[in-house]
Amino acid sequence: MIREVDLLAGFPAEVPVSAAAVAASVAASDRVLVVLDDDPTGTQSVSNVPVLTRWEEEDFRWAFRHMVGTKPAPAVYVLTNTRSLEPIEAAARNREIVTNALAAAVQTGTTLGFVSRSDSTLRGHYPLEPDVIAATLKEAAGQRTDGVVIVPAFPDAGRITVGGVHYMRNGRTLTPVAETEFAKDASFGYRNSELARYVEEKSSGRFKAADVTVLDLNIIRGGADLIAGAIAGATDSKPIVVDVVTENDLRALALGLAQAESGGKKLLYRVGPPFVRARIGQEERAPLSGDEAFAGTSPATHGGLIVVGSHVDLTTRQLKVLIDRQGSARIVEIQVEALLDETLASDHVGAVVSAVVTALADGDVVVHTSRLLVKTDDTAESLRIARTVSAAVVDVVSRTLKARPPRFVIAKGGITSSDVAAHGLEIRHAIVRGPMLPGIVSLWEPVDGPAKGIPFIVFAGNVGDDESLFDVVRKLSNTF
Repeated sequence: MIREVDLLAGFPAEVPVSAAAVAASVAASDRVLVVLDDDPTGTQSVSNVPVLTRWEEEDFRWAFRHMVGTKPAPAVYVLTNTRSLEPIEAAARNREIVTNALAAAVQTGTTLGFVSRSDSTLRGHYPLEPDVIAATLKEAAGQRTDGVVIVPAFPDAGRITVGGVHYMRNGRTLTPVAETEFAKDASFGYRNSELARYVEEKSSGRFKAADVTVLDLNIIRGGADLIAGAIAGATDSKPIVVDVVTENDLRALALGLAQAESGGKKLLYRVGPPFVRARIGQEERAPLSGDEAFAGTSPATHGGLIVVGSHVDLTTRQLKVLIDRQGSARIVEIQVEALLDETLASDHVGAVVSAVVTALADGDVVVHTSRLLVKTDDTAESLRIARTVSAAVVDVVSRTLKARPPRFVIAKGGITSSDVAAHGLEIRHAIVRGPMLPGIVSLWEPVDGPAKGIPFIVFAGNVGDDESLFDVVRKLSNTF
């Protein structure tokens, strides 16, 4: 572990940058960012922007016409859920989304930029996804890509990058992210915390670490001219990794990128959640109150549904605090081992649905997958297991929604949130209202489908402290 204060001692102090200054550059470009979000937790840092779980041309036309005040929304999120897919499927989905977005942009007269949003702990299909986006832009629109700007930092959740190395904050100390549990992910594990070496590792040597451009804090805190100058020579999708410790750093980067792009640079972004907020010049929104969460709806008087699928240690601790402190909630467990046994799966899911529907009449219900994680060294088999579990969770939510619509729905975990939104609740179009906690945990307002009027809360598995899940439930529940 490294003390954060010691690590930062050799760099300049952060420079205040207003969101308004960035917003002015966005207004001048008149561009809408299409954010291909590999799970729905990327929306937790933004507010008042549309989100899609489908990506046909008509869906993009709806999103591009969504107004914020007198102007179109500066960003549109597309829930790709590609972190749950195998590479060939993820590539096809990225290609289809970019192709349809470009077609809808022509029809609506919209200028687009593209963002590949992924995990702040470096899990996901990299470099495949930015590669596919760049190739599709070339094929469909004749647009080159000079650089891929890689910004995984998520300061609100304790993920920062300093000296080209990505860290996880733990109090006042920092742990290189490759030394955390996330680097051991069965599908997306890695060995390097230094981002240039991570790029070389994940690209199987196609990009050498020595050839990666590193924008360290000396450059980021040196002003837009310095940032734009540092990437002026980028060509052929050159990887550009970025130091970020604070929101001011993200805004400073946004100004530098805007200057580079106004000078003709064509950039893609591979980023963690808060980048888009900074890049579009959006202020950090205060957390929604319980009243704000239900504004404009007629909430049910019975219980809410909390669905927990993530298996990271933090989620397990958060679940324990919720169970210990929300004594009136009914706890229903989905047994993963039963789901993997074809002779037991159907009856088990039916029993879970019955228990949930009955219990909602009296209060909140927590549905969680068993905490014993079924592991395998085979990537494809890991994804198959994840899909089997997620399909069961979706079935439980869908059948519950039809029988007794809950007061609210919280989905804990990235893949869980995605599948619950798109399939369990059948949300096609939604508006991201804002965060439930400072900088994290987003609330979606479904604008169509059977879940219209039911607040849907997207809660990443790896954010917050031990009490965060309980804090969100307490805001929404009518049993406190």
